[in-house]
Amino acid sequence: MQPDERYVIGMDSSTQSVKAVAWTADGTPRAEGRAPHRISTPHPHKAEQDAEDWWSAACQALSSLMSQIDADRVDGIAISNQRETMVLLGEDRKPLAPATVWLDRRAQDVVQSLADEFGGERLHAISGKPVDVIPCVYRLRYYRQHEPELLDRAAQILSVHDFLTQKLTDEAAASWTSGDPFGLLDIETKQWSRSILDHLGIPVTKLPPLYRPGTLIGRVTAHAAVATGLAAGLPVYAGGGDGHCAGLGVNVIKPGVVYLNLGTAAVGGCWSPTRKLSRYWRTLVSPSGEGYLLESCQRAGAYFVNWLLDAFAGGRSDPAIFDRLESEASSLDVGSGGVTVCSYLMGCMDPHWDANARATFTGMGPETGIGHLYRASMEAITLEFVRSLLEMKSMGVAADRIFVIGGGAGSPLWRQMVADASGLPVIRSLSNEASALGAGMSAAVGAGWYGHFSEAADAMSRLAEQVEPRPATAEAWAALSRRQANLYRAIRHLDHADNGT
Repeated sequence: MQPDERYVIGMDSSTQSVKAVAWTADGTPRAEGRAPHRISTPHPHKAEQDAEDWWSAACQALSSLMSQIDADRVDGIAISNQRETMVLLGEDRKPLAPATVWLDRRAQDVVQSLADEFGGERLHAISGKPVDVIPCVYRLRYYRQHEPELLDRAAQILSVHDFLTQKLTDEAAASWTSGDPFGLLDIETKQWSRSILDHLGIPVTKLPPLYRPGTLIGRVTAHAAVATGLAAGLPVYAGGGDGHCAGLGVNVIKPGVVYLNLGTAAVGGCWSPTRKLSRYWRTLVSPSGEGYLLESCQRAGAYFVNWLLDAFAGGRSDPAIFDRLESEASSLDVGSGGVTVCSYLMGCMDPHWDANARATFTGMGPETGIGHLYRASMEAITLEFVRSLLEMKSMGVAADRIFVIGGGAGSPLWRQMVADASGLPVIRSLSNEASALGAGMSAAVGAGWYGHFSEAADAMSRLAEQVEPRPATAEAWAALSRRQANLYRAIRHLDHADNGT
């Protein structure tokens, strides 16, 4: 620690925990604090949290962080938040009901109703989001139909970013990228969509004001300073959604750079200067505020691999299980000996947007072992991403290298698969807390450390080894992709035949 070292804090309030990290100007994490979140599932279709727990966990994480560094050395803080999670507050700024988490499915029966009423293509064009149960707009439609009095009593409809900003500064504020995932934002004008809100009967005054990422949105109050250990008056800058911030944390704000987060979900994408719509991705406001981020998403990424091991390989209690399976899978050729996987364990987002889709394993024989299933699972997740990427490239989006993060990025085999299947070099990013780093970059720009987000991302993101694609495998990957993509269609055909449709 240098005598004159300065910090910005990136706080990532994610689904399961809060991580507050003090970053230096070169992206070194100097200190951190963590605290867990609890999720309640009172019904199979409901996933909820107490919004006040967001604040208590933030206070715990920040207090732990600030016990390790000098508060006077901090130049600002910005928040990265779990997306598509919202809370309704009354006039007293207290929650009227539990917050609904992005995993919540209570609105599944009204998704098509809203799409039919308003127009699914119109919703997609305004918000950039294909029709799907996850964006908050569908839960708001659910409330309008089933609990209208709750919606009408709400004085504020806030994301986690907005709620925590209000706790820190006494005023709620949204960034373009914390508001984006709600499905209520016009991604071209960067304003709340009056047409969607009018359809739902929601006054725009119930939504917080919107700010460009990196904008000063308030200062830490004396009360919040006591609760967190932050200095009173510390600038708070607009951050945004955790997926947006993760893209920023790995420098995906310029042409050619692609990112792939092989975490619990497999999320990837690339930057585009213009708005481009497709069923193969969600179109997001860029984390820099300039251009757009085209984001593909599989709900079951590394989660699928972990489920496979827990369900069929005796679990993950033996840490050597991954090394053993990596060795077995590495000895197999592309195609896993004929075993092919459809990885829709938790339904499918892009490109089918089918919440009822199911996972399958096909092509097994007496020689099939867990190594075949392990490899075939990673092949399927890889190919789902690559097909989205190829669709982006077909629409003129530049893509010349892939930065990988998340737990799955620790697998040399998986990194080589991504390189071979995409035909692009794959570089492992050291920014494993990419969302917290992206929030830190937002604070760094706001604090004037850097004049532009591109300067901050170049200075603060860090990379490790690079894997080159092997052109000799390209034909085998293309053939496997055709086979693997057909699994969903074949299963749907059988389902329709069984139902007589």
